[in-house]
Amino acid sequence: RLGGELQDIMKGIPGVVDLQTEPLVLIPQLKIAVNRDEANQFGLRSGTLAEDLEIALNGETVTQVIENQRIYDAYMRLDDASRATPEKIESTLVKFMPSGQGVRLGNVAQVYQGTGPNMINREDMQRRIVVSANAQDRDLGSLVGEIKTKISERLSLPPGYYVKLGGQFESQQQAAKRILFLGALSLLGIFLVLFLHFRSAVLSLQVMLNVPLALIGSIVAVFVTEKVLSVATLVAFVTLCGIASRNGIMMVSHYLHLLKEEGESFSKEMVIRGSLERLVPVLMTAATAGLALVPLLLSKGEAGKEILYPVAVVIVGGLFSSTLLDLIVTPTVFYNFGRKSAEKYLTTKDASKKGEVL
Repeated sequence: RLGGELQDIMKGIPGVVDLQTEPLVLIPQLKIAVNRDEANQFGLRSGTLAEDLEIALNGETVTQVIENQRIYDAYMRLDDASRATPEKIESTLVKFMPSGQGVRLGNVAQVYQGTGPNMINREDMQRRIVVSANAQDRDLGSLVGEIKTKISERLSLPPGYYVKLGGQFESQQQAAKRILFLGALSLLGIFLVLFLHFRSAVLSLQVMLNVPLALIGSIVAVFVTEKVLSVATLVAFVTLCGIASRNGIMMVSHYLHLLKEEGESFSKEMVIRGSLERLVPVLMTAATAGLALVPLLLSKGEAGKEILYPVAVVIVGGLFSSTLLDLIVTPTVFYNFGRKSAEKYLTTKDASKKGEVL
């Protein structure tokens, strides 16, 4: 019943397809309902009575018989005539009272024909029924979020019952948490490598400014194409962080080269010159990576490209925005906030060179 109610709730949610409840076929069953109060009057425990009835009706192996080198199980149960009809079963003697009165099953229980499920599945020692569905034209995270909201609003669960969401969603949640952790670790590693090179947190952060610039294009590209954030797109975001930092390294390193090797003073003209000289290398490296991913962009819907296509969308969109914005944002930020860090970097380099000469 609860599985059917849950299926009815999910029917009206956009993005839910292939909705079905685990089929349970009702089959004829002979049911015995023990009246606990009546059983207590005759000194019978309902649990013990149920165990005895199971042995009497279904049988229990009591020994084995060997005949001509073959082993047969010998079991004990009521004869076929005594368990042929509900009336016969009700007349089964279950106890003798001290007064000599015999207590029959019909005195303490009701035997009747009914129906029940052909199979009751269990998991972790608990009964369970599966309501399954697929997602279409919608990301899995938002769909599951709406399902949870609808369940909490419209499904009333008795004590001891609960809803557990599993399958692909559960795997995606675990993978997303792992990727977010590894992504943060990657960003920290990029910052440490840049800091070891520039010896300046400000210059390192200026280089990493390309990361949010790249994410702008990636998010727009995902919104325009699939509108779905999957594990593949998260992996592409992490990959894009390293690719986007490369352009910033090329720009900032060249500014420092002009100051140190070519005797330029820190000025607007120096920044403009460095940006113009790095324009072609930056465009070439971005175009090379972007053109290499064009075949994957054109393979939407093809078999085997379900993971590669979103990766290509994220990287190409991020390269497009980071390359264009890098030519504007990086020179501006370096000119306004990079003077002290650049002077400190050059002073440290000169001091280390003097130490090497001595």
